[in-house]
Amino acid sequence: MQHEFWHERWQQNQIGFHKQEINPHLQHYWSRLSVSQGDRVFVPLCGKSNDMLWLLGMGYQVVGVELSPLAVESFFSENDLKPTLRRNGDFLISEVDGLQIFCGDFFALRPADLGPVKIVYDRASLVALPADMRIKYVSSLATLLLPTTQILLITLDYPQHEMQGPPFSVQDEEVSRLFSPWCNVELLASENVLEQETIFKERGLTRMAEQTYQLVVS
Repeated sequence: MQHEFWHERWQQNQIGFHKQEINPHLQHYWSRLSVSQGDRVFVPLCGKSNDMLWLLGMGYQVVGVELSPLAVESFFSENDLKPTLRRNGDFLISEVDGLQIFCGDFFALRPADLGPVKIVYDRASLVALPADMRIKYVSSLATLLLPTTQILLITLDYPQHEMQGPPFSVQDEEVSRLFSPWCNVELLASENVLEQETIFKERGLTRMAEQTYQLVVS
């Protein structure tokens, strides 16, 4: 899956993964995390997610990384925010009121670029990537995070043969295989969401579960 794929998706407005509403699992399970106002939250492959606004409103510092300049520009313009811009190596950083978005390739991000974060929020990052890139993504994430960093991870589990991703199916066994070597992994919830996600039902899915995990880097 090359950069051009995602650039084309944004240019053609094929962004069914973007949700206007705040993710209910984020709101429901956030209180389970050990977090204080002012802590830095990292949102990889953030797109123009409004979840970042919720996190800001709750008093956290938010740092996202997003490949598409169009996604970054749309986030700020649609929310009437006027960021300042600065260049940092391979990234153009947009900053405003406790929020930074790095525009560039997640896989080029280094620990010195990101700095320390308390929590990672991944709603649509892992599931956006095919299997080989999921391995690379988790390996890169591990290099960026310090021990005790928490991860709130949301995945989708469905019969992969019934639909071509993205979003891809990431089953519980794969989450354990990818994260258990360097994280404590706890499944918080598994919810059948096929009736709410009618677009996927129309694409032929017979089952879809949305799964929420709390991970802690060991």
